[in-house]
Amino acid sequence: MLASLFDNAPLMIMLVGSLVGIASSLVGTFLVLRGVSMLSDAIGHSIVFGIVVVWLLTHQQSGPVQIVGAALTGLLTVFLTELLVSTRRVKKDAAIGLVFPVLFSAGVLLLNLYARDVHIDTHTVLLGEIGFVWLDTLTIGDYRVPQSLVWMGAMTLINGAFVTLFYKELKLATFDEALAKALGLAPGVLFYLLLLLTSGTAVAAFDAVGAVLFVAFVIVPPSTAYLLTDRLWMMFIHGALVSIASSVSGYFLAVAWNVSIGGMMAVMTGVFLLLAFLVGPRYGMVAQVLRRRGQRRVNEIRTLAVHLYNHEDGPEQWVENVTRALSEHLLWDVAKANRVVERSCAEGLIERRGETLMLTAAGREMAREILEPTRNGTGSLTTTAP
Repeated sequence: MLASLFDNAPLMIMLVGSLVGIASSLVGTFLVLRGVSMLSDAIGHSIVFGIVVVWLLTHQQSGPVQIVGAALTGLLTVFLTELLVSTRRVKKDAAIGLVFPVLFSAGVLLLNLYARDVHIDTHTVLLGEIGFVWLDTLTIGDYRVPQSLVWMGAMTLINGAFVTLFYKELKLATFDEALAKALGLAPGVLFYLLLLLTSGTAVAAFDAVGAVLFVAFVIVPPSTAYLLTDRLWMMFIHGALVSIASSVSGYFLAVAWNVSIGGMMAVMTGVFLLLAFLVGPRYGMVAQVLRRRGQRRVNEIRTLAVHLYNHEDGPEQWVENVTRALSEHLLWDVAKANRVVERSCAEGLIERRGETLMLTAAGREMAREILEPTRNGTGSLTTTAP
């Protein structure tokens, strides 16, 4: 039965895509929160140099040696970037743009000079071909298991273990680096370990999904999660769910439309980001519009309560505290005045006595709470009432 699962091509493709997404979003969450997510793009391209160098030294195209060796190139990218930034002559974004093209170009040149007959090419590194991951297998026990499934499963476990073991330290180093240094937590070391895992994930993923989809998984699911929650641990859950959903839906849509599977998976991460941006429960545009509309209605009711309170029991009460007077004093049209009065009545803040609008006990208490902060030390009002 297990062997039949490994032979199920659609399942293996979706599983590998999901593992790439989960492993990438685990490390990508901290890169997004630190505002350095584009380092993943630099790493994803510069590992070509590391892959070629490791092959020249070991003649291994995959495996742990390839992952570790090429991952060190990612650290080299970051080190050279920081070195340029430390000169104070180059900003960080420009430094990234200077370093990774050099390493990527060097990798391409070495590839063309010394590895022309080897199955390592820039197309594979950048775009991958997730549709064929089930054909490239390893023998584990009595089963032939896709290599990409093995390496991405391993990287997912390693990244998950790292985040779990150093969760508090990573959280503190991300949100308050100065305090982390004061407590002796070495945030710089943690950051480089994080980037080492990012590089390792990129190398493990390149044969299956390529650097482009890897970058999409590093940045987009955590960004989507950031629009959905303010809690760090929930960002990991949302990021994993978005990665799985993108992989599954991307596969089925790619098959239905006969397009690139990896490309459609990347597109679906963008679709989920767009949905979060539009209809997210807290930061989505629709939620913000509804929240602003609700706050505007609350402010209108509060304004009406203060107006009625200021004229209550005064000689002008029977003239000022009527619906038609609101147009003059509060600059509301008749329709708006009627709407606010109806909402206030429905909430039990005012009541009608003929044409006169009277505050209830609840409405009077609301007005007092609004006006109390505006009173100065002598008890007089410092603002002009409507």
